[in-house]
Amino acid sequence: MQKPLMKGAKSDIVAAIGNTPIVRLNHVTEGLESEIYVKLELLNPAGSMKDRVGLNIIRDAEERGMLQPGGTIVEATSGNTGAGLAMVAATRGYKCIFVMPDKMAREKVDTLRAYGAKVVICPTAVEPSDPRSYYSVSRRIVEETPGAFYSNQYHNPANPEAHYVSTAPEIWEQTGGEFDVFVSGMGTGGTLSGCGRYFKERNPNVKIVGVDPIGSLYYEYIKTGRLTKPFSYYVEGIGEDFLPSTMNLNILDDIVQVDDRECFIMTRDLVRREGIFAGGSCGAAVVGAIKYARTLKQPKRLLVLLPDGAQKYLSKIFNDEWMRSNGFFDEDSVGGTVAHILRRKPGRVITATATTTVREAIQILKEHNISQLPILDEHQRHCGIVSELDLLNYLVQNEGRLGEPLSDLINSDYATVSPHTRIQLLKSIFNDAKVVLVTEGDRLLGLLSKIDLIDYLASQQ
Repeated sequence: MQKPLMKGAKSDIVAAIGNTPIVRLNHVTEGLESEIYVKLELLNPAGSMKDRVGLNIIRDAEERGMLQPGGTIVEATSGNTGAGLAMVAATRGYKCIFVMPDKMAREKVDTLRAYGAKVVICPTAVEPSDPRSYYSVSRRIVEETPGAFYSNQYHNPANPEAHYVSTAPEIWEQTGGEFDVFVSGMGTGGTLSGCGRYFKERNPNVKIVGVDPIGSLYYEYIKTGRLTKPFSYYVEGIGEDFLPSTMNLNILDDIVQVDDRECFIMTRDLVRREGIFAGGSCGAAVVGAIKYARTLKQPKRLLVLLPDGAQKYLSKIFNDEWMRSNGFFDEDSVGGTVAHILRRKPGRVITATATTTVREAIQILKEHNISQLPILDEHQRHCGIVSELDLLNYLVQNEGRLGEPLSDLINSDYATVSPHTRIQLLKSIFNDAKVVLVTEGDRLLGLLSKIDLIDYLASQQ
């Protein structure tokens, strides 16, 4: 028989999950008419919002009989879900094996090992279907480990449910529903899907806004319906190179794109100007919220979820040498962004529409001596490209059909960047993408090919 608890105490560390505070930002938001508040999920016991997810996934697995006493929990994680699972597992006697991509901060690996978990590191720059990817390795470990349970946060409904039954009701009670916009980074989709569903049920006018890093596929998919090629980026814990089933994109009202540099600079500003010692995805969420606020015609109250703390990023984001070596400081970005290349390409970007005919497209390419043609939809938003190779293949297979529209030829073989994307990142993007579209909001600012980058770099010699 258990003894009664001392007044004010929790039964164990798991009982301390939740009840994190909401505070207003005052300095990094200077000049904004809207107010931005942040939910400090970094104050959960294992350091992130994923404590809620870890608890709910384990509780659900136990109830379904999928996790037995002494069992082993296996998960592909960027670190935080692993910590949440490991913390709960430690109190219940489960073993843990976590599979992580190699771009993650060393502190995250060490944290998981401190809980007694086994950590397997896999390469980041491979396709999800590649047997070396951390998704594939996770599944293989489950198959090879007796009594293993694959928590599978990317496809486990218990992930978004954790936020529907815990995070969102807590926010609603704390605020009385007195906010207009909910902003969160886009990763597995658990936060946006779970919280978004709860908030929409109580007030359909609450806007749900996702924040996605350049390199992830969410932004382009939501804007165009096309899956473009993802490419590597530095910010951890948000963005994806595939579509998790735990992400309910229908709940989103808008999406904002951010780049590594602005995420990291804001992360450092949060601690130095607001006293909030948060991680890189927190900086991303705040930057996204500020960008969104600047588009509003009337002042609103924005609530931003800050997923985790800064302790796991001390060797990266808060290390001046690491920031400088990767070109994230102001002095290192002068003359080194996509905007500088665009300035060397005066004139408007040449485009077409889905109703443009094959004959007209050929004439446009010939007249302007170009080889790729961005396609705009009825809202003047780009929705893909058509290249000279696409036209050649079409003509070989459809001799004489020059009057057909381009709609069936549009492809997604491109990447998108912003004018602020660093040249250093652009170089790596061209390892995977043939052409890059430069966008800001819904505006197409330009198209870059490898020769544009080569020409720019040569001019700097």
